[in-house]
Amino acid sequence: MRRPGGPRAEDGSAVVEFALVSVVLLTLLLGVLQVAVYLYVRNIVAASAAEGARYAANADVGPEQGAARAGVILRRGAGKDVASRVRCVGREEPGAGGLRLARVECRGALPVFFAPVGDALPLHVTARAVEEGA
Repeated sequence: MRRPGGPRAEDGSAVVEFALVSVVLLTLLLGVLQVAVYLYVRNIVAASAAEGARYAANADVGPEQGAARAGVILRRGAGKDVASRVRCVGREEPGAGGLRLARVECRGALPVFFAPVGDALPLHVTARAVEEGA
């Protein structure tokens, strides 16, 4: 209710304030969603690399087979689009005490869905497992 004869200087200010605040809140919400998607996909890639490294650590299995398995698991977990952007490579490396380690390294870049922070977010995950019989 308006007071009769009162000042009208604040008429419509709620609409302007809502417009200004909603832009900031929407940007914040989209930024949080982008971080959530990135962390979710990163966890899928890390689990895929770990499974690939464990597979490559088995007897009579090469590290390149472990990388291929990580790629298959990644495709199942995150989809073909993400799997096409991430490349997994397997190799052997020496560990402490003369142990041999199977290593699967996944690198790539994930597209930015929501937040205007650039074209892609870099992703790098490495997993290691002690080889059987080492």
